[in-house]
Amino acid sequence: MIEKSSKIFSYLSGLFGEQTAEKYIDFAQTDHAVYVRSNPLKTTREKLTEVLHADYGIESNPVEGIKDAFKIESGFDVVGKTIEHIIGEYYIQSLSSMIPPIVLNPKPEDSVLDLCSAPGSKTTQIGAMMNNAGTLIANEVQLDRVKMLVYNTERMNLVNTGITHFKGEMLSKIFDNYFDKILVDAPCSGLGIIQKKGEINNWWSKEKAEQLSELQLKLLIAAIKMARTGGEIVYSTCTLTVEENELMIDRILKKYPVEIVDIELPVKGIEGFTNYQGVSLNPELSKARRILPWEVNSEGFFVIKLRKTDDTIPNEKMKINYRDLELISFDNKKIRKELSHIASVFGIDENVLRNYKYMYKGSDLFFANNDWDYEDLSIFERTGTKFGSIERHDFINLHTQAAQVLQNTITKNVFTITDTQQLKRYLEGGIIKMQGAEKGQMAVKYKNYMLGTGVVTDAGLKSRFPRAKRTQEILY
Repeated sequence: MIEKSSKIFSYLSGLFGEQTAEKYIDFAQTDHAVYVRSNPLKTTREKLTEVLHADYGIESNPVEGIKDAFKIESGFDVVGKTIEHIIGEYYIQSLSSMIPPIVLNPKPEDSVLDLCSAPGSKTTQIGAMMNNAGTLIANEVQLDRVKMLVYNTERMNLVNTGITHFKGEMLSKIFDNYFDKILVDAPCSGLGIIQKKGEINNWWSKEKAEQLSELQLKLLIAAIKMARTGGEIVYSTCTLTVEENELMIDRILKKYPVEIVDIELPVKGIEGFTNYQGVSLNPELSKARRILPWEVNSEGFFVIKLRKTDDTIPNEKMKINYRDLELISFDNKKIRKELSHIASVFGIDENVLRNYKYMYKGSDLFFANNDWDYEDLSIFERTGTKFGSIERHDFINLHTQAAQVLQNTITKNVFTITDTQQLKRYLEGGIIKMQGAEKGQMAVKYKNYMLGTGVVTDAGLKSRFPRAKRTQEILY
């Protein structure tokens, strides 16, 4: 509970007035609304909402102005436990969190950077908006959060995404005047999300916000250096302070070749501040937008778009430990035989597999979209998603992620699960008893969903559903 004597109430009263600060306190005591973003790489909002209602009793309503978004009205305890969720048909994401990628407006032909990307809500939204094409690089500084980022990009079936693990402010020592579009969703003091994270009230102070603004400044400077001239940068935070938003941007405008771009939001937002505590700021800051949480029934956010107007002086290049990794085409002799075998086993037209590039890391094979366009793979924790692994006889065992990506092109050796007991065994990594099936690889479906792969042995169909996904609670 936020008291009127708290630092937060005092700050917001000074910024917006006491009446608005009281609205903030009242809103913070309510339960947060649940929103979902359907994955257009796999389904449509209309189809998905029908399935969730029919199979789970989940009631929802579409969000006007955001084509893939809908608000959950009932079934809150169920929405994170469905088959559709585990296989990436949708992502549970706050409404306000969907706004920065929409403002960024990435295209399939773009090179895009998500500078502070974990757990992956905006990264996966950007990847889907790019239709799994182009070059999307997602960076995360914390190693434990990198694992969650990999998990979510895999779950949402992205193949156009490379994941890096660097301090964001250091990444400009690798990329110089390179990206068409960059999202800087910066770490912040979180005043926009206190409805979900009430502990913010225990540590928040204006001084803490000012400290964070120094990191935000470094991240945005790095982004400016990494963007090409004419490229666009969206800066966003889930906080309401001027220190972390307008004041920081005002400092940027005085020193770096960027201009503020007009933006339109699909939700209500107020203009940015151009005067703060008697100090005049750049008048163009009125083009920024601040989303007040109670006005959209979601999180509070600040969003602004910048355009780079001139080249910047590059930083000294970072030394990277070189690894002999390369993306090769379907017709490369190093891989052609193995890929042709997979095409034969699963009845996939070889021309489909020509739409991707491939890379070996040890015995694992990964694949990315054909127009992926960054040559030095040494910097990446993950490029694309897993295609399979070499285990015996130099043939590839197709991975579950690849089966899901290629689901509409697999025409042979498909096992369809017929009851919930089989489904449970498969998703828990068990064996489904079967008779008369030829030994070898199979793709596994349930209803119209491609779940993944398995291998037929004397004991039956052994699941190859990934271990990382077996821990999630699922309703059967």
